[in-house]
Amino acid sequence: MTHRIRIGHIGLSFHQASALEVARVLEAHGHSTAFASAPHEAAFDMLARGEVDILASAWLPSSHEVYLAPLLDQVDKITVLYEPYCIWGVPDYVPATDVAAVDDLLREPALRRMERLIQGINPGAGISRFSAAMIGAYGLDSAGYEFRASSEADCFERYEAAVAAGRWVVIPLWHPQFLHNRYPIRALQEPKGLLGSKDEATLIVRKDARQRIGSAALEALSQLYIGNARLSALEDALRQQAST
Repeated sequence: MTHRIRIGHIGLSFHQASALEVARVLEAHGHSTAFASAPHEAAFDMLARGEVDILASAWLPSSHEVYLAPLLDQVDKITVLYEPYCIWGVPDYVPATDVAAVDDLLREPALRRMERLIQGINPGAGISRFSAAMIGAYGLDSAGYEFRASSEADCFERYEAAVAAGRWVVIPLWHPQFLHNRYPIRALQEPKGLLGSKDEATLIVRKDARQRIGSAALEALSQLYIGNARLSALEDALRQQAST
């Protein structure tokens, strides 16, 4: 018997790309699929309320454990889809001899050339929480650096405009992400470890949805692996398709 399986994801395009891969597996087993997205914490709230059957995915442990922990008794972890991690990155035309680490932002020539605004995405994202803490921890505020949480569009469009103009800019980012498919972005060394460790992007299924999904589809989902590079390319293709 086939069913309509509801797939939830955080409302960012790379999470959408991974949700589409999950849907392909389910549809190959005869199910129909529906999608629902929300900001970070709200996506886990949807899962907790049973509004979605699957979440693609939770970044564990660094970024999303705080959101998943209250509902661990309601869900199962099915597979790791890719291995995300957060970075502060700079365009590769910023010489590594000048800016190799976060501390270098406090020295010349970065003090003279680097833009002070570090533009992030929404405040519930792990990268946003980590980046806000880094400003004070590294004393970057004393040199006028500011982290600002906002939207995907504000973050990504600002970075692409800076690259087009050859400006020095820091972007709070992660792997996988479509900008890595378009530009070489160098991660800065971050010796305090405030950006977290490499996570596991884990596919989460509600226990009460397992029977509807079925053992064959669950087994296929347990074998699904996307990987960072492929997901970056899938997201880039998805965004380019949406813009045409």
